[in-house]
Amino acid sequence: MRTPTWLRWLDPLTAMILGVLVLALVVPVPDGVGAGLDTVRTGAIVLLFFLYGARMPTREVVDGLRRFRLQGSMLAATYLVFPVLGLAVQLLPDAVLDPDLRRGLLYLSVLPSTVQSSVVMTSIARGNVAGAITGATISNVLGVLLTPLLVAVLLGATGGGLDGSAVSGILVQLLLPFVVGQCVQPWIGGWLRRHGRLTKVTDRATILLVVFSAVSEAQSEGAWDDLTVGTFVALLVVCGVVLAAMLALTWWGGARLGLDRGDRIALLMCGSKKSAATGLPMAAVLFAPAVAASVALPVIAFHQLQIVVCAVLARRLAGAAPDPA
Repeated sequence: MRTPTWLRWLDPLTAMILGVLVLALVVPVPDGVGAGLDTVRTGAIVLLFFLYGARMPTREVVDGLRRFRLQGSMLAATYLVFPVLGLAVQLLPDAVLDPDLRRGLLYLSVLPSTVQSSVVMTSIARGNVAGAITGATISNVLGVLLTPLLVAVLLGATGGGLDGSAVSGILVQLLLPFVVGQCVQPWIGGWLRRHGRLTKVTDRATILLVVFSAVSEAQSEGAWDDLTVGTFVALLVVCGVVLAAMLALTWWGGARLGLDRGDRIALLMCGSKKSAATGLPMAAVLFAPAVAASVALPVIAFHQLQIVVCAVLARRLAGAAPDPA
């Protein structure tokens, strides 16, 4: 039986997230179970960021920094240009987009780039795969520090800034496990990279656990009562405009910087994406459950949209690429 076209475009991770989201809305966690679930979630986030540190070769990150124009343009797109667009979204009136969703888009704008999908799309488009791997990796390494810092600076004015407990959460749940992972990377990093399925399962299990607990707790507090189909459609439209702007800026900006075609493709694919794998667990640390749930929705919506659009672009770019000599 032939798979419907729309199913082929649906990212498996997004499908699982949506399934868990629906489950959390239908079956909220009882009060007695909530505390235990929070403990499990915290342990999963600590493990996730430990594995992030343990499987990233420090040598590759250092070597990648030598391609200054490519890596600098990727970081500028991720942590400068994207946040500017996130701030521009805050100017939209409430009638167009709910303030909580605008806050979620601002949070989205300060997340690191994806790794897996950026590299895959760069490969399909016949771009600089090595540059994409290094750029996306550096983006995620720096994101452990830059994302919380930008949240504190940019979301503070919107009522979503960090308090003392969030700062301690960053140190204990995100930064410390990552540093410990980097310290033991020389001994276990190779084994983890050879057994990628283990880290992939951990990534996805943590994301699903975070989504379920955040949405379930928010549902109990009534955070989702005002969400309508019209609101969700408006969110998708705004996500589409932001994605289109980043795709145009990275592609034509790469040309102005004098990057070759392979590097322009790597910049396009890495600079226009945001990581749900990092963003959703971080949201559980940085925000209260009701806020984390509203923040999660733009991250989920943008994640699926970027997969579909960049898959189409990657195929078009591959078809237009000159044949190798």
